[in-house]
Amino acid sequence: MNKKSLSKIIFVCFALSFSLAGEALAQMRGQGMGGGMGQRGGRVRENLATLRLIRMTQALDLTEDQTSHIFPFINKIEKEKLAIQRPMTADIQELRRLVGLGTAPETEIVSLVGRIRAAQERIRGLDAESEAFLEKGLTPLQRGKYILFQIDFYRALEQAVSDLRPQRAAPPAIKK
Repeated sequence: MNKKSLSKIIFVCFALSFSLAGEALAQMRGQGMGGGMGQRGGRVRENLATLRLIRMTQALDLTEDQTSHIFPFINKIEKEKLAIQRPMTADIQELRRLVGLGTAPETEIVSLVGRIRAAQERIRGLDAESEAFLEKGLTPLQRGKYILFQIDFYRALEQAVSDLRPQRAAPPAIKK
């Protein structure tokens, strides 16, 4: 990758990082984790997916040809996952509400649990499809870098969320 392309990618990474931090902070201050994510939560997920792709391009030293091949496929997978996550988030919120009531009909809970598990399974399938696609398009060295990238990226994301948590109220307790 040439120096000009790398500069653009770094700029986009910084811009996305600031955007993500602002979105995450606003979301956590306004509605708390897991509650009412709506459009803002969808944008945060999309921005995270884009940031992940850009950082992955850098970490794996992808060629322009690899990038042009991988980006569209991974983008398509991420959009499919978002389409699954939106209704799943609503189902999770409803499950929280019903469990919190303590007197919810079991049939409703069973139905929600079934839908949530099915959505989780579809997401795992898309993740497996994405991994298989990457396996075919990466060199052995890049595969190793990919494993390390995944670990480092999600640890950094976990740390960023953890750093923001003291600023928000504790999640509601689940009644037994």
